[in-house]
Amino acid sequence: MEQIFGGGILWTLLIGFIAGLLARALKPGDDRMGIFWTIVLGIAGALLARFVGTSLGWYGPGQPAGFIASVVGAIILLVVYGLVAKKKKD
Repeated sequence: MEQIFGGGILWTLLIGFIAGLLARALKPGDDRMGIFWTIVLGIAGALLARFVGTSLGWYGPGQPAGFIASVVGAIILLVVYGLVAKKKKD
């Protein structure tokens, strides 16, 4: 139980939040989302970076993606979301 609250989940949420914030700050445009969706964005960016990195042989099995790769993955997700949302408006 100590591992979950001491470093595992809380650490993941904190890093996800920071990666999501950086992605939103680096990508131009207005991305309105709350704290929860910013955390989800950062975690999803890390998962995308890990999937792509593992597929290309950059990461070994079970190896997490790096922080910069997580931010890049989150930016990619923001761009894709922006394209889908724009198309939905039209």
